[in-house]
Formats: sequence, structure tokens, C-alpha cells
Amino acid sequence: MRRSEFLRAVDEEFGGRATALTHDLVLSSVNMTALDALDAGVPPRDIWLALCDETDVPAERRYGVGRLEPRRR
Repeated sequence: MRRSEFLRAVDEEFGGRATALTHDLVLSSVNMTALDALDAGVPPRDIWLALCDETDVPAERRYGVGRLEPRRR
């Protein structure tokens, strides 16, 4: 997962709460906010899964999110 995919996934899953969650919620597994973790070099997938754990996102909505559909040739 890339940073852009992470940000897209957060926006799609949390909508209007996305900014507050990434700025204010301290993720217990990394002991910092999602944005601080990104800046510290924590892999976006690890941050995404930590955010999902903290906010009880169901397993079926955790994988493959944030990706754009492949381009057609």
C-alpha cells in the first residue's frame, strides 16, 4: 500500500471523520497518530491495519481498499 492509497482508503472508509482520525487518534500499536507514523516512515499498510483495529473496521473492508481500478489498454 502506498501513501496515496492509504489516504484514499481512510477517506473512503471514514468520510468526514478522516482528517480528525489521522490527526488526533493515537494508534496504540505505533504510539502516535497516523500522520505522525507516516512521517516517521512506518509502512502505510501497517498504519491502515492499526487504524482499522482501533476503529473496529470489519475485516472484509480492510484489504484492497484505496486502490484505483487498473487502467484499460
